[in-house]
Order: sequence, then structure tokens, then C-alpha cells
Amino acid sequence: MGDERASNGRESLIISATDAWRAAHPEGRIGLLEVGDIVNDRPSVALEERKRQIEEELRARYAGFARADFLALPLLVAYSAYYKRFSKTYHVQLQLESLVLKGKQLPAVSPAVDANFMAELESLVLTAGHDVGRLRPPIVIDVSSPGDVMVQMSGTQKEIRPGDMIMRDADGIACSIIYGQDARSPISTASSRVLYVVYAPAGVARDAIDDQLDRIIAYVRLATPAAVVLQRGVLSADM
Repeated sequence: MGDERASNGRESLIISATDAWRAAHPEGRIGLLEVGDIVNDRPSVALEERKRQIEEELRARYAGFARADFLALPLLVAYSAYYKRFSKTYHVQLQLESLVLKGKQLPAVSPAVDANFMAELESLVLTAGHDVGRLRPPIVIDVSSPGDVMVQMSGTQKEIRPGDMIMRDADGIACSIIYGQDARSPISTASSRVLYVVYAPAGVARDAIDDQLDRIIAYVRLATPAAVVLQRGVLSADM
């Protein structure tokens, strides 16, 4: 599946990767999906129906699983290895366990956010979502350095451990694999143009990224059929 750029007269974001990221994560990949014309200020009946279907499908797929069984899934092996370097547990694994083992439901935040959560739980591939209007170029995929800090979505200022995959814009760190998204750029109900960023450390194949991007745009379009893909592609550290 080839990379795409906007062809409708609107310029898409320019996102690059630093040499430091390529050196620190030589097998890393970043998936990018920028979507415009999203209607995000009202719930979607179609999206809610699909959530219930996904919940049933996941509970059937993982019936009888215990934590050790989840941890043996190939994608969770890859993400768990990354998170263990920072003494953390992959949060998507915990969300999947809550849904399957504890009967929790997928959240209802807003269609553009929910599309991401739905795809993550199906694919297990880590993805962040940002309001494009709240990002300020230049935007780069980088690796955290000593002294880096970010303000998390909770409003807490957090010192970032060195070596983590991050995305920066002109105002600082917008997202970290380990510490999540910042407080400046999350998707809100007012968002109409969104950037989804897939973080894929070593062990996560290109096909898994493409599958995740397919899922996200399909779910976005359940709520907003006229949503427009402004760019889609994958940055690879070895390119």
C-alpha cells in the first residue's frame, strides 16, 4: 500500500524523522494518517453499533485467555519488550484485558477519538490522535533526551526518560510512547482536522500499521462519510 499526499488543493502537514530517532530505533516505524472534514461534535449511532460488535468479537476471540495468553500474542510481545525497557506495562494490553476479562465497554468520548480506541483494541497497535490546528510546525519524530519534559493530558508536568520514541512540534513534546499525549494537542469535539500517529517499535510489521490505518479511516467514516484523507504513509528508520 503506497503512501499518499493530499491532491485536493489543501496542504497536508510535513512530518520528518530525526537521525537520532533512526539511530536509537533502527527497526522503528511511524504510521501517519491525516484526515480532514471530520464532524466530531455529536455521537454516531453507526459508530456505537460497531463498538458493541467489536466488544462481542474480542470477547469471543479471547475467550478463556489469562494474562500469560495475552502476553504471548506477537504484537503484545513486541510492545511489551519496548515498555519493559522503561519498567512499564503496555496500556493497550491492560485495556484489552479489562474489556475481555472484566466486561468493560469501549469509551464514548467523540467519534474521532473513539475511532482510534476501537482500532487499537482490535489491532493492538499503538496510535495517538492530535488536533492538527493545535500543532505548530516543524513536526518531527524524535527520541527523548536527558532533560526533556512534557505536560501530560492530565496537566502534570513529566520528565521524559531518555530513549523513548516521541513526536515534537515547535512548542515541545506532543507525544511519547511511554507517557502518552500532551495537554496542548488532543482531539476535542471542535476538531475537524486530525492527525493519527501509529508508533511501531521493533517487531511491529508494516502490514500491521497499514491494517491499523485502514481501520481508523473506516471508523472515522462511519461517523463522517465525507471525511477526506489528506495524507497517509509510513516513516521507516531504515529509509
